[in-house]
Amino acid sequence: MKKERSLAGKWMQYGVLALIVHALAACSDNTPVPLPAGNGVQSEKAAPPPTPTPVAPTPAADAKLVVAFGDSLYAGYNLEQDEGLAPVLEQALVKRGIAAQVVNAGVSGDTSAAGLERLAFTLDGLPRKPDLMLVGLGGNDMLRGLSPRDTRANMGAILTELARRRIPVLLTGMVASPNMGPDYAAAFNAIYPDLAKRYDATLYPFMLNGVIGKRALLLPDGIHPNPKGVEVIVGRIAPLVGRALQDGAPEA
Repeated sequence: MKKERSLAGKWMQYGVLALIVHALAACSDNTPVPLPAGNGVQSEKAAPPPTPTPVAPTPAADAKLVVAFGDSLYAGYNLEQDEGLAPVLEQALVKRGIAAQVVNAGVSGDTSAAGLERLAFTLDGLPRKPDLMLVGLGGNDMLRGLSPRDTRANMGAILTELARRRIPVLLTGMVASPNMGPDYAAAFNAIYPDLAKRYDATLYPFMLNGVIGKRALLLPDGIHPNPKGVEVIVGRIAPLVGRALQDGAPEA
C-alpha cells in the first residue's frame, strides 16, 4: 500500500524503538498459553497445554460469525475478559446494528508459522463457517528477525486455506521497526498489501495505528493497548468489519 513508508516512519517518530524489542518480547514467548475463546487474559509463563479449539457457541440464526485469529494484540494480553479486541468489537458491531458473535482466536506469542499450524484445527472446531476472519500475525516474526520470505509464505498459506474455504478476510498489518534495517523493512512491510491484493482481502495496514507512542492508550510495557487503546483500534476497524460483513456472506 502506498502509505506503508509513512506508517513505518511512525516507529521512529514515536521514539519507541527500544520499547518495541523489549516489550513485544511478551508476544514472542516461545511457550504461550492459549486460553478459551473470549477470555482476554493471557499468561505466557506457565507450561503450555495443547492449543484448544475456540469455544464458540452456535450464533443466533441472524447473527454473523466473526473470528479474530492472531497473536497477543488479538488475544487481549493482560486485559480483563471483556476488554480485549473480540468482545469490544462485538459490542461495536451491535451498536452499528449488526448482530454478530466475535470469537477470540488470538494466542499470545504466535508467529505466522504457529498460526498456520493451528488454523485448520481452529476452523474445524467452530459451529459453522465464519462470515469473516480477522487475521493479525507476523509481528512476532519481525521481532525475532525471522525471514520475511518465510512470513510471506506462511501468511499466504493461511490466506490460501481461507480462500479455499470461501471465508472472507480482513487482514490487519504490521510494520517493521526501523532498527531491523531498511532491507528487512522493505521486504516485511510489503507482505500485507501484496497479500491483501492477491487474495482480495480487506486491509487495515497497521494494527497499532493511532495507539503506538501514546502512553495513555498503552499498558506499562509501552506496546500492548490498554482498554482505551483497544477502543481506539476497534473504532478504526469496526467500519471495515461492518462493510465486509454487509458485502456478503461466504458460500455454504
